[in-house]
Amino acid sequence: MRIGIVGPGAMGCLLAGKIALTGNEVILLDIIPERVEIINHRGLIIEGIQGTFQVKVPATLTPADLLPTELILVCVKAYDTRIVTKVIQDIGSDAYVLTLQNGVGNVETLGEYLPKEKIIGGITSHGATDLGSGQVRHAGQGDTFIGYGFSRGDGDPAQDPQLNKIKSLLTEAGFVTQLVPKVENLIWSKLLINVGINALTALTHLPNGKLIDFPGTKEILDEAVQEGIRIGKKKGIEFIYADPSAQVEKVCRLTSANVSSMLQDILKKERTEIDFINGVIMREGQRFGIPVPVNSLLTRLVKTIEESYEQTVKEE
Repeated sequence: MRIGIVGPGAMGCLLAGKIALTGNEVILLDIIPERVEIINHRGLIIEGIQGTFQVKVPATLTPADLLPTELILVCVKAYDTRIVTKVIQDIGSDAYVLTLQNGVGNVETLGEYLPKEKIIGGITSHGATDLGSGQVRHAGQGDTFIGYGFSRGDGDPAQDPQLNKIKSLLTEAGFVTQLVPKVENLIWSKLLINVGINALTALTHLPNGKLIDFPGTKEILDEAVQEGIRIGKKKGIEFIYADPSAQVEKVCRLTSANVSSMLQDILKKERTEIDFINGVIMREGQRFGIPVPVNSLLTRLVKTIEESYEQTVKEE
């Protein structure tokens, strides 16, 4: 299969490297010339769970270079989804498009510009840490789920040949994947994991696993997730995990050494995805009149950090 991956950050590079090792043809689409040059010269370097390996994967600045493509994986930050979707609009009409991004709203944005029947929603709890251009640490394994981005009535993803093909592709690459019928339930279940982990790691500078080692952060994590559960139930979400709070703690353990994507952004003084994670719970809480003080506080603190990168006290 020929696969295009948009966004060679931590997760994009991890997926590209591991899929390429299975013998599939992979090409990365980027917007940073220097990174494209490094990747094309050196290839991708993946270290972590299965040791360190280097694999050649071509990168390009030209969207048309992805043609012909059977599958496009979108791995950019949630705030860039609209821009990316417009870019791939002309090359994505025949390809299936799978989002494995954080946050809520990516599927809907893709559906504004691309054929809805080609859009696949997905989540993965694998941890990936960006170590520089084309270099990533695989810091933990977790569940991966995919399903129809938009409802197809009584259509069963388990009976869909194309979804089964994509499931097999990801599983062979080391991302053991399951098919699920309702993608909204899927995305909100992943949202709870991000709600519990990302902002707290960004604020404390702790790796995922350390959040459950300290009573203070563990209590805040649990409270943030419980608020998310209340909002989700109000929206009619059926979470895929019987005990979402226990699942968040499980992900902390499975990805214990991982530096969350939000903490990576904070360390690099870049914009975070807080508006698409804890910010979602804050806004929905306001809409439904449901108090969500923990998520509101986490959102406001992270946004303050973003807005004050150049104003913080420096060490002497």
